[in-house]
Amino acid sequence: MAEVVRMPKMSDTMTEGVIAKWHKKVGDKVNSGDLVAEIETDKATMDFESYQEGTLLYIGPKEGEAVAIDAVIAVLGEPGEDFQALLSGDAPATEKAPEKTEEKTEEKKTAEVSGPESSASTVTPEELGCTVITMPLLSDTMKEGVIAQWNFKVGDTIKSDDAIADVETDKATMEVTAYADGTLLYVGLEAGQAAKVNDIIAIVGPAGTDITPLLNQKSAPAKAETAEAPKADSAAAVTAAPVASTSSDDSRVKASPLARKIAQEKGINLSDIKGSADGGRIVKKDVESFVPAAAQPAETKAAAAPATEAKAITLPTFVGEERYTEKPVNQMRKTIARRLAESLFTAPHFYLTVSIDMDNAIAARAQINEVAPVKVSFNDIVVKAVAVALKKHPAVNSSWQGDKIRFNEHTNIGVAMAVEDGLLVPVVRFADGKSLSHISAEVKDFAQKAKAKKLQPADWEGSTFTVSNLGMFGIDEFTSIINSPDGAILSVGAIQAVPVVKNGAVVPGNVMKVTLGCDHRVVDGATGAAFLQTLKSLVENPVRLLA
Repeated sequence: MAEVVRMPKMSDTMTEGVIAKWHKKVGDKVNSGDLVAEIETDKATMDFESYQEGTLLYIGPKEGEAVAIDAVIAVLGEPGEDFQALLSGDAPATEKAPEKTEEKTEEKKTAEVSGPESSASTVTPEELGCTVITMPLLSDTMKEGVIAQWNFKVGDTIKSDDAIADVETDKATMEVTAYADGTLLYVGLEAGQAAKVNDIIAIVGPAGTDITPLLNQKSAPAKAETAEAPKADSAAAVTAAPVASTSSDDSRVKASPLARKIAQEKGINLSDIKGSADGGRIVKKDVESFVPAAAQPAETKAAAAPATEAKAITLPTFVGEERYTEKPVNQMRKTIARRLAESLFTAPHFYLTVSIDMDNAIAARAQINEVAPVKVSFNDIVVKAVAVALKKHPAVNSSWQGDKIRFNEHTNIGVAMAVEDGLLVPVVRFADGKSLSHISAEVKDFAQKAKAKKLQPADWEGSTFTVSNLGMFGIDEFTSIINSPDGAILSVGAIQAVPVVKNGAVVPGNVMKVTLGCDHRVVDGATGAAFLQTLKSLVENPVRLLA
């Protein structure tokens, strides 16, 4: 009889797994204990062995696909056996989907049929021969714009390239171009008032046109298509132009902000330009088409005069390219994000920092490594000292259980390790009873397994306290997020050569800062401080760890 194979739960925090590789294909014979697939969990990539026997009739997810816990990933049975009933029975909701789809399709058809009837009375700007001008999006962060000034009034005749208004955005004051020929029939707001992006600010069309139907409509859907091209052109044609002050002799000349900026860049005096807009106002096209009438005499005169003005600096144009790369979040990173967010926003953290004199620890480590079978690191000394200190301060070796607090009598120290895809925390169990050499060998073995993604659930489960060390990266001090359900975590910084005061004299010394992160639900400030004092005395006198 055919049997389904489901995604197993391979760690206490696993919610889904990714099929890294299939080792069997449909039609292959599978025996109990055979390697069927490799599954990427939130901790490591692990081998999945079959507990059933039979022929592989069906494979669900492809390599690289994520599957939820207990979801069907394969079917085993006799060759040629019908297994479709197992798959359909596993997902009854799928059978109902077509009916819902048909219902939605019918609803959509009904909407399509009734749509034209409901919009038959809608009047579009095209029917009236008008163009609706909306507040354009003039910057990537713009939400609304303020009309700084109108350059035309209702009843004026305008051309498609006329700047009908100056709009103040969150970045600069910029021009809004009409992009239509005709008469200005409507102005939506006065100077100084704000309008949201895409709100109607003006209407241009034939003189005498009744635009009341357009104004009565809450929105102009047809305009979305008509105005799309002008807005797109506006992004290219209208350049962000902060209002720039010109020289004193042309500051009183009527000109648009963009025209002033272009004139300043070209070194043109606005007083020499004749404006073509309403009231002789100078706009962009006037500056761009301006040719000095007496260019040669001016150049000769300038050459004869002493060079009292600084030459304009022209910067080369640099064109960059904005680009980025996106990668899907792997299972380990998903779990890290979820668990740390839960810890930080659930457990009330507070931090205590203390400086430790490392002179004796440095000397002791050198002597230990002369006789130890395995090289001992400063982190190994810290792990051992933490385990011993926890025995004296059981309140720090505790965890919050909701309606009770668990005080652990054993000391299982999690050692945070950075790997390519994230962070793993293998556990040194009963660290208080192990020698420094034993701890060192165990940590080194965990590090090799972590890099090779060979750690098993038993390697990272069951910690009662965590040590995170960034000293090897030169970090002076830092804070860590508690590794739930632990009640505390120790952040270890680098050993620094600094001047210290000993016996009233300033002498060279070696100092290491450690920061204890505590869950305030189980560890109080005084309790954490007492633990740090014990830890400090142990590390400063390592011989006490060997007793």
